[in-house]
Amino acid sequence: MAIRKPTAPADKSAAMAEMLASAGQEVKFKNGKLVEGTVCGIKDDDVCVDIGYKSVGVIGIDEFASGVEGEAPAVKVGDKVTVMIVKLEDDKTGMVELSKRRADDKIRWEKILERYVEGCVVTGTVKSAVRGGLIVQVDDVEAFLPGSQVEVAPVKELEPYVGQTFEFKVIKISNERRNLIVSRRELIEGTMAEKRAELLASLQKGEVRKGRVKNITDFGAFIDLDGIDGLLHITDMSWGRVKHPSEILKVGQELDVMVLDVDRDRERISLGLKQTTENPWNTIQEQFPVGARVSGKVVNLAAYGAFVEIAPGIEGLVHISEFSWTKRVARASDMLNVGDEVNVVVLSVDIENQKIALGIRQTQENPWDTVQDRFPVGSKIKGKVRNFTAYGAFVELEEGIDGMIHVSDMSWTRKINHPSECLQKGQEVEAVVLDVNPKEQRISLGLKQAQQDPWDEIAKKFPVGSTVKGKVSKIASFGAFIELEDGVDGLVHISQISDQRIEKVKDALDVGQEVEARVVKVDRGERRIGLSIRAMTMTEDEIKALEAEAAGEERKPVSAKTAGAENLGGLSAAFDNAFANVEWQPGEAK
Repeated sequence: MAIRKPTAPADKSAAMAEMLASAGQEVKFKNGKLVEGTVCGIKDDDVCVDIGYKSVGVIGIDEFASGVEGEAPAVKVGDKVTVMIVKLEDDKTGMVELSKRRADDKIRWEKILERYVEGCVVTGTVKSAVRGGLIVQVDDVEAFLPGSQVEVAPVKELEPYVGQTFEFKVIKISNERRNLIVSRRELIEGTMAEKRAELLASLQKGEVRKGRVKNITDFGAFIDLDGIDGLLHITDMSWGRVKHPSEILKVGQELDVMVLDVDRDRERISLGLKQTTENPWNTIQEQFPVGARVSGKVVNLAAYGAFVEIAPGIEGLVHISEFSWTKRVARASDMLNVGDEVNVVVLSVDIENQKIALGIRQTQENPWDTVQDRFPVGSKIKGKVRNFTAYGAFVELEEGIDGMIHVSDMSWTRKINHPSECLQKGQEVEAVVLDVNPKEQRISLGLKQAQQDPWDEIAKKFPVGSTVKGKVSKIASFGAFIELEDGVDGLVHISQISDQRIEKVKDALDVGQEVEARVVKVDRGERRIGLSIRAMTMTEDEIKALEAEAAGEERKPVSAKTAGAENLGGLSAAFDNAFANVEWQPGEAK
């Protein structure tokens, strides 16, 4: 049953006044409003409060608790209290539902709004760690510090911060949740920004600063210069080769670095470590003069050579051409490995481009300096056929020393178009040294020169005027080749095949056909034998005339008996004329 305040009888005017008052109450009293009331009664767990409304309000006595365990609620009849109207009339009791706790919260929050604004700085103590952050006690207000706002860098463990007092920046005031969200990170960043600006303004190119390795990447390392980061590029870490910054740096390491460049607009700083030490290239010529023999370590391999460190920060290149006097090196890795200790000779020094050319073979005696002593011109040697080219064959005389037999020096009797026609790879041959050129590292060999020239005997074996038998070995447009014996060919010009005019050689002769012919020309210099099938009908006098012509004798006056010889006596000259423009020599490949 609703408790109402007693009222005296009233007339109509009084009733009207009551109605007007009731209408005003509806404005004054509404849900959510704060009103002042007087405690008019305490019964069991309820406290009755008169707020001047037509019905008395009720509040749970627990809302008057002091908060101290064991202490009785601090409330008595007649006390003035500020309360919040939760519900004007309860549907069941008809009484007004009030709340002192909500009123206190609203009053406290309004005071907070008066004291704090977004962006202000407050001091607070970390009360506890919760999911996602920390609870901070700021005066009589609990604020929330998100985990991301504790430090500049992410924080994994929050418990160590409990009990510590810091300054915070209010970054958000939530009316809905009635709490403050604060940040420590923004204050730190702000301080860092100021410090960074001061430091950035003070930095000068060329000065040396102390720093600490903050982070390492593939291309360099970030160095903390007491509040501002600078980049130490991998190329500026050492005068020598650095594959990865982690080879010489560790996170947290303290070191001296030189300021190479400062971009104040973009807040970028370039640092150098090697610049804090003297450049070894400044004294390179004194340390490593051309011709000096030094030792070093292979630090890198490329297809074209090996990089050898001959002093800290000083590397030289040994090109593959400088590996060996005799060995043919295709790749540097075929002869060296990273980490190998090697002896080298300084070949050249380029200070401007910081390049040193080194040689390994120069540490050994050059076998080509004495090759003429071991393989004098005219001497006979034995070797193994190593390789072919289109124009000859390379014969290995000793390890790394080759001589070449040109195709023109392979046979006395045959024209060799390719060395494979008479030689095989791996075959052991005997040859004669024709020429030695140590400067060009070339030795010319002759295969045929190791054998007696068969043409010394061919001229005797096949004299002019003699009759020979042979087999047609090849037919050309200008005549036919007749094989007289192995490696010895004679040529019958198309004009000397028959007394009858022949348009095509193949109309009169076939390959493999055996024929008889007469020798009409033997040219030892050109190594040619001229044959004539037509001349097979020559008389003895004609043959003698031909022989005399070949011997260079003066021709005798022509008689009736030797008239035929006169007609054939110029056959040798006719042979030369016929073959003046013919590219041929005996033994031409069939």
